[in-house]
Amino acid sequence: MKVLVTGATGKVGTRLLERFFQEQRFSGATVRALCHNRLLEENPRLEVISGSIADPKLVGRAMEGVTHVVHLATCKETPEEVMDVTVKGLFWLLEECRKSDCFRQFVLIGGDAAMGHFFYPHPVPVTETQEHSPYPGCYALSKVLEEVMLEQYYVQYNLNGCCLRAPWIMEKDDFKYSLSFGKDVFGGPVWRDLVSKEEASSHEAKNAIPVMLDPEGNPVRRNFVHVEDLVSAILLAIDHPNARQELFNICMDEPVDYRKVAEYLQETRSLPSVDVVTPYQSTWLDNAKAKFLLDWKPQIDLKQLIDKAWDFQRAADEPRKVWYPG
Repeated sequence: MKVLVTGATGKVGTRLLERFFQEQRFSGATVRALCHNRLLEENPRLEVISGSIADPKLVGRAMEGVTHVVHLATCKETPEEVMDVTVKGLFWLLEECRKSDCFRQFVLIGGDAAMGHFFYPHPVPVTETQEHSPYPGCYALSKVLEEVMLEQYYVQYNLNGCCLRAPWIMEKDDFKYSLSFGKDVFGGPVWRDLVSKEEASSHEAKNAIPVMLDPEGNPVRRNFVHVEDLVSAILLAIDHPNARQELFNICMDEPVDYRKVAEYLQETRSLPSVDVVTPYQSTWLDNAKAKFLLDWKPQIDLKQLIDKAWDFQRAADEPRKVWYPG
C-alpha cells in the first residue's frame, strides 16, 4: 500500500500521518505527501513531493505507484486560485487514478459548505441524500463541484472512492478563539463586527462568550468535528468495503448549541456571556450513516470540545498561526 496524501501539512494531514504510522494495520504501508507551502518531519516511510496539484505533470509524478489517495488539499475564498487548485487539481488526481493499474481507493474530505452550513434554514436534519445548497462564494461552490466530480467518476469509470463530508474541524485551542471578541478571532463570524466598537472592547476585556442567535432570537446550533474524530473516520474508511462510492457526514452527534456553550463556560470557568443576533440559522448534520456502515462513532462531545480548547497550553515556540482560516 502506497498512500498519496494531499494537504498533508494541515491540521488534519499532520495528525493523519501520525496515527497512520502508529496503526498496526498499516505497518507495511508507505506515504507520499504532496506539499505546497510547508514541510513535514522526516520519516523513513514518508516521501515528500513539493508543488501544486494544479500542475498535471506534478500530479502524474506524485501518483506513480500509488494505491490510495486521501485528498485534503483545498483553498478558501481565493477566486484566482480556487478553480485551478480545487477543481482542476481534483480532476488531475482522478484522471491519474482511473488510468492507473495499481490504484484501489480515493478518499475525499469534503465540507458542509456544500450544504450551506449555517447560512440557510434546515428544518430537518441534513442527510447525505439532501440536495446541495452552497452559500454564496467560490469556496462553497468548490465543495459542491468536488462531490459531484467524484460521483461522476463512479458513474463513468466505476472508480472506488468515498467522500467524508466534515463541518468545521477543531483542534488545540481553535474553539476558544472561534468565540473571541478580539481581532484574534478564528474563522467566522467576526463577533466584534456584529456589535458596536465600545461593546466589542468591553466584551473582549471580560472574556465574554458570544451566544449566536438566529434572526428570531433562538440560539444557533452549528456543526463541528474534532480533528481526532475525523482522522478516525478516515482511517476506518480506507479499504472498508462499506465505504465504496458512498458519501458520509462526519460530525459530532449533536451540533454545538451556543447557549449550552455559554452555560458550561459560566459554570466551569465563571465566564460571562452576551447574546448576539445574527443572520445565521441552525443546522443538524446527521451522522447515522457513518455509524451504521463504518461503525464509526465520534468520541469528542460538547464538554470535551470546550475543555480541550480552554485547557490547551500553547508552547512558547508554537505561536498561534492560522494557515487555513476555518
